[in-house]
Order: sequence, then C-alpha cells, then structure tokens
Amino acid sequence: METKMYLLYGFAVLAGMLNALQAGANATLSKSLATTYPAALVVVAVSATSLFAAGLISGQLAWPSGERLNGTPWWSWTGGVMGAAVVMSQLLVAQRVGAAPYLGLTVTAAVMMSIVLDHFGLMGFKEHPVTISRVLGGMLMIAGVGLIARN
Repeated sequence: METKMYLLYGFAVLAGMLNALQAGANATLSKSLATTYPAALVVVAVSATSLFAAGLISGQLAWPSGERLNGTPWWSWTGGVMGAAVVMSQLLVAQRVGAAPYLGLTVTAAVMMSIVLDHFGLMGFKEHPVTISRVLGGMLMIAGVGLIARN
C-alpha cells in the first residue's frame, strides 16, 4: 500500500477516535449548559471557526465559481442537515446510553448504509456490489452492538 493510503487510513482512524471523544464532549457541553440547541450552535460555530482557520492557514479558502456551484447535485447540499442531526444525537443520546452503545449503533448504522451506498453507487460513490462477506460483516457488527449494549 502506498504511503498516501496509510495517511488516509490513519486520518480515518483518528476521525473515528475523535468521534467517540466528540460525542462525550458535546453531550457534556449540553448537560453543563442545561440546554440542547444553544449547545449545538456552539458546536457548529466552533466547527465553522476551526474550518475557517484551517482554510486560511492552508491557503485553500478560495470560493468556488458560480458554474461549479450551479453544477453541484441538489443532494450534496444536505450534508449540513445530516451533520446537525449527528450533533443533536450526540447531545441527546450519547450520555444516556453510554459511549460504547452509542458509537456502536452509529458506526454499525453507518456501515450498513455504506454497504447500500456502495452496492448501488449512490451519493457519488463507486459501485461495489454487495457480497456475502459484507453482509456477514454487517450482521456481526449488529450482533456486536447487541453484546455491547447488554447491561
């Protein structure tokens, strides 16, 4: 595997670890502020500020042309709404059910949806037909979440 792929996989692993930490940080913020929506707005504002700063530092903050904006599929604009739903689930669910069940559920649901996206080549992904090993892997993840969520 080439070096770039190792870096990409490493970044994905880091994102997964940060996702677990983020769920706890966001839920704690909501609990400390005793209000969900302002906590969510703080999370999104800090995210936007962080991305703005990273864009400035990297020199990659150029706004796309009108032609590019007009050529963008309608559904690609829905990512922000989906991100808001993720943040709200972290604020409302994570501390109530625990980190392991919460992340197990969200990661397993993401993998199952990813199998569908890959199979049909949806949302801009290349087609990767469903296989028995993918189905079995998904089923094992579901079983694993069941075991993790047991008290």
